[in-house]
Amino acid sequence: MPYQIDSIDPKKTAMIVVDMQNDFVAEGLPMQSAQAFAMVPRLAATLAFCRNQGIKVVYTAHVHRRDGSDMGLYDDLYPPIANRSALVDETPGVDIFPELAPAPGEHVVKKHRYSGFFGTDLDIMLREWGIDTVIISGTTTECCCLSTARDAMFLNYKTVFLSDATGTFDYADVGQGAMSAAEVHKATLVILASSTAHVMTAQEFQAKVL
Repeated sequence: MPYQIDSIDPKKTAMIVVDMQNDFVAEGLPMQSAQAFAMVPRLAATLAFCRNQGIKVVYTAHVHRRDGSDMGLYDDLYPPIANRSALVDETPGVDIFPELAPAPGEHVVKKHRYSGFFGTDLDIMLREWGIDTVIISGTTTECCCLSTARDAMFLNYKTVFLSDATGTFDYADVGQGAMSAAEVHKATLVILASSTAHVMTAQEFQAKVL
């Protein structure tokens, strides 16, 4: 049976907002997730709740240097990254979407891979705060959110994954068949709930806060 989290202590909990950047959220930008854009009001309300309860909020932002020195294989995977039309560090596209902007004193952790923990100081920050539980929100469900949730679990954090405050985009057929965003999202939630995290809605999360 997957593990369940019965209650959440706000003093030991952090909300991780994964990659809710303009390039992933704003309409018309090359890597936009319509699901991510649609859930912005719900996530904004959830962040307000967290701040009111004293839950730490920390953001990640997926960025790459313009010279490609931190690119790895991403330029083989995503044309907007390869041609530098998305996720270029120190451009407006990598800023957090305005309706979800960090409050004063909240940190944005820059990352160069899917996971918020890989090659960053996120784990150091959380341990300094005495965090033992993380809440995962953001985009995309199956890549950066899943990878961050998996690494959190590997590092022994109790992990909550918000089913209605995460989102992704449609997948084209590259040899294995296409999948809609809804299909990708559901499949990821099923896998996470069985292997990694307690998957719940934002409302269910709020009800578990002590």
